Amino acid sequence: MQSERAVSQSKEEMGVALEALRIDPARKVRGRGPAWRRRLVLGALSGLALVAALFVSGIFTGATEVSVAPAARLDPGAPTPILTAGGYVVPHRKIELSPKITGRIEWIGVDKGDRVRAGQVLIRLDQRELVAQVDQARAALEQARHRLVELETGSRPQEIEQSRAAVQQAQANVLNAERNLRRMRELHADGAVAEQQVDDARTAYEVALAQLRVASEGLDLTRVGPRREQIDQARAGLRQAEASLALALANLQNTEIRAPEDGTILERLAEIGETVTTGVTATRGAKSAIVSMANLGDLRVELDINQNDLRRLRLGMPAQIVLDAYPDRPYRGTLVEMAPEANRQKATLQVKVKAHEPDAQIRPEMNARVTFQEPPRPGQPARILVPKESLVGGAEDPAVFVVQEGKALRRRVVLGAESGTNVEVVEGLRGGESVVVRGMAGLADGTPVRVKK
Repeated sequence: MQSERAVSQSKEEMGVALEALRIDPARKVRGRGPAWRRRLVLGALSGLALVAALFVSGIFTGATEVSVAPAARLDPGAPTPILTAGGYVVPHRKIELSPKITGRIEWIGVDKGDRVRAGQVLIRLDQRELVAQVDQARAALEQARHRLVELETGSRPQEIEQSRAAVQQAQANVLNAERNLRRMRELHADGAVAEQQVDDARTAYEVALAQLRVASEGLDLTRVGPRREQIDQARAGLRQAEASLALALANLQNTEIRAPEDGTILERLAEIGETVTTGVTATRGAKSAIVSMANLGDLRVELDINQNDLRRLRLGMPAQIVLDAYPDRPYRGTLVEMAPEANRQKATLQVKVKAHEPDAQIRPEMNARVTFQEPPRPGQPARILVPKESLVGGAEDPAVFVVQEGKALRRRVVLGAESGTNVEVVEGLRGGESVVVRGMAGLADGTPVRVKK
């Protein structure tokens, strides 16, 4: 048997250790000094320490090294674990803030790890050029507004009188040109003037008539006021000026980058004096993202689940989250997302479990293990679960080895339903026992064992 071979091997090792402590008479030399005696004492002590270590480790006792796991007892009303998988903590939404305009960073008010509130100003770009554009747009708006008021008000009495005076002046010019033309014709008939002078007088008369028509039309327009088309055009100009001012104000407002929601700054990606832009740029060029942030009160655990295990999962299933860094601090979770597409290469599907009431200890990118659970059924009795790998004896005579007082005791069990990597024990265990999960080969009822740490 394996235990007899272990005892025989232990005796041989003990003999070798004792032989190392024996002093060869042939090597004795008279007159050795204190240094030789010190070396002899140190050698003897080292040998004794080796023998003691061998006894403590269990080599001389022939104990078989085994690994154990507890037989879990699920009290009435407790959920049943069905699957455990490992993954990473991720924020529900990771936001990278980018500017809406191109500019140079003038001020940064946050750093990595800072908590921010929704609407809080995080970064400010240079505003001088945009302030001037706002002033220019305001002036153009005032000008357009006054032009529209002028057209809608119509002509003033003074303008009408001025147009009437222009008509009267044109009428006087016509009368004067008419008399001059009549006189030139009479003189030409008497042979006193040439034909050219008559033609010039006729031309002057026609020009005076044209000026009179223009002045009369001007008076009519002044009395009627602006046309509807002119007023509509002025109104359109006013709307354009208003839009230009709104755009200038929006660009000025966009120089302040604010937090879209409450959260924590994960990373600061730019510094004061750097130029940022709205588009994707090449390396060492202008940057687009300035800071990244996330709401650490809304965290998920991202897991890749084997396709063969998907039939056990469903949305809304409760789960328990345990961080590798804090194994004694579990968090409640719920399966909230299952990817619409599987990974063909890895034969897995990505799922996400929401962590309820996360505290400051759980952070993005931490390793975590998630145990999916079936909710308790009404009237469900207490249950005992052991790992499937702890079973021996096959289906005909199922049993487990329980470690008690340094010995492996074989316990026959009656099995119930399987639950993930565990199986229910209906009879044979009370819960809390340490059952052997590795090192069962060669074990018999009562075999001395030592638990691997």
